[in-house]
Amino acid sequence: MNAVSPSAAIKQKVARLAFWSIVVAFVVLGLKTFAWWITGSVALYSDALESIVNVVTAIAALWAIRVSHRPADRDHQHGHHKAEYFAAVLEGAMIIVAALLIMSQVFRTLSNPSPLEQPWEGLAVNGFAAVLNAIWAFVLIRQGRSAKSPALEADGHHLMTDVMTSGGVIAGLILAVLTGWTILDPLLAALVAINILIQGWKIMGESLSGLMDKAVSTEEHIQIRDIISNHSRGAIEVHDLKTRIAGRATFIEFHLIVDGDMSVRESHVICDRIEEALKAEIPSVRITIHVEPDDEAKLPPGTSAVPFA
Repeated sequence: MNAVSPSAAIKQKVARLAFWSIVVAFVVLGLKTFAWWITGSVALYSDALESIVNVVTAIAALWAIRVSHRPADRDHQHGHHKAEYFAAVLEGAMIIVAALLIMSQVFRTLSNPSPLEQPWEGLAVNGFAAVLNAIWAFVLIRQGRSAKSPALEADGHHLMTDVMTSGGVIAGLILAVLTGWTILDPLLAALVAINILIQGWKIMGESLSGLMDKAVSTEEHIQIRDIISNHSRGAIEVHDLKTRIAGRATFIEFHLIVDGDMSVRESHVICDRIEEALKAEIPSVRITIHVEPDDEAKLPPGTSAVPFA
């Protein structure tokens, strides 16, 4: 029986989570639509409308994840890692569209707010949907981070926003029912629209940063520098360290200065040692090392062993 490689196992796990996100999205959509139908609440309508976005983006995320795990080919020689960013951008755009649709409904209702029908039953159904969303959002954020999947993590954060939105809507509608202030219903829907509009813009911004080859965080950059320094025995200097993130893949590039008289074989041994150390600590890393002779060094002779310029 052939063992499954770590990368293949991650691919299977991420794809499985993306599939179940679609199932959960449809269940939550059904519950929230039912809650809106029995109450006639504009606020619950806005909550249900956001769940339609969840369904669309969950399907887009599954597509993007499958594409991103395809191996490199002739036309995409560095792989398809950035496909997940497109799904995240789509999610942000869909959220913005949902916010605009909610606001249009709010304007139609503000002039003639009406009392809710069967409010407690509707709030109970919506509350159950919120709990289901909260559990699944936690799973997606945690697993998305561990698998370095922008699409899964973005979906999880969006669902968590949905949970907070639902919580605010439920609390506000309880107040509206107890006080008889029917104007609270469209006002709550307006707040929902503003909240998801901000979240959609944030998701789009983060995804576009990924498409623009954003570098790793400062903490990760320091970690990479330390790994290279600790495993560069035999080299003279390291400089021009550059990084970029593409989905779950991290690309690292730097120049390694060695003695001009060192053989190709000896310099290759140093490169292999550094690459093995980086791969052991950073999943899905892609490394490019430019080996150069000592006359390309940027620091003065006699500087401490293997410094960064």
